[in-house]
Order: sequence, then structure tokens, then C-alpha cells
Amino acid sequence: MMEYLADTVAIVRHFAKSGRIGSVARQILRDADAGKNTIYVSIISFVEIMYLAEIDRIPINLDDTKKQFNESDNYHIVDLNIDIIEVAKNIPGLELHDRLIAASSNYLGIPILTNDPDISDSGLIEVIW
Repeated sequence: MMEYLADTVAIVRHFAKSGRIGSVARQILRDADAGKNTIYVSIISFVEIMYLAEIDRIPINLDDTKKQFNESDNYHIVDLNIDIIEVAKNIPGLELHDRLIAASSNYLGIPILTNDPDISDSGLIEVIW
């Protein structure tokens, strides 16, 4: 079983079944739903989902996300901790939320599912989309 961290865009599009997801990332997420992969999601993504739903920028809300998340043993929350913040110090040039999500991926030593060009261009994290 492989492990990945999904960023906010990946998890929103997957759970909402709306918007484009790269073919490799889409298959990884489908495999997680089938019990074949483990997906980690930063608590920062949950904060973003809460906010983006409140301002009607995404088609799902925090409660929908939590429900889908809790229905699977293959999705896990990554809490923010001081070690992740220390990793984030070495990932300059990203917006704060992206920086903390990318640092979570780096801290766990797993690829990130994202289409964010800034994260991809950083060269510090293996990106899959």
C-alpha cells in the first residue's frame, strides 16, 4: 500500500467529483477509495475547505468533507506540529497554506498530489498529478 498527501484542490475535486484531476492522481485517489492506498490530508486543508465553502468558492463544505473522510480507513489527518513548521522554514516562496501543506508532505517523506506549479517548481517535494 502506497502513501500520499493530497493537497486541498485534489481532495476537494475528488470528494466533490467536480473539476479536473490529473490521471495519475485520480487513479491514486480511486485506489485509496478501494483500500489500496493511504491518503494523508493536512489539517491546513480542512481549514481551507471551511473557509472556501463559507465564501462559496468550492462545491463541498467542511461537514461533507469530514463525512467522506471518516467513511474510509484509508484517509488520515496530518496535524500541524512544530516539526512540520521547522520543515516549512526550508520551503521558501510559497503562500503560507501551501508551504505548510508541502512541509507536511516533506516531513512524512511521501509524494504530494497537487497541480500547484509553485509546489512543483520548488523541486523539494515529489509531486504527482
